[in-house]
Amino acid sequence: MGFDFESLGIHQLSVQERLLLIEQIWDSLPEEVEPGEIPEWHLPELARRRSQIQPDSSAGKPWREVLSSLENAP
Repeated sequence: MGFDFESLGIHQLSVQERLLLIEQIWDSLPEEVEPGEIPEWHLPELARRRSQIQPDSSAGKPWREVLSSLENAP
């Protein structure tokens, strides 16, 4: 990709505008990624993390579930 922080003008945005941009980029990501879209150098870390998952662990929740509960909180 041929762009960087300054060429996109991001450095001129306020902190609030940058945070909004981050949120918009995050929300634009797909729920699931095809294996071919994962960089090769990520695979060892993914394997390491998968090996640490407890099969019946209730210690974690999908981030979208957590986000939804936060958005619906009073």
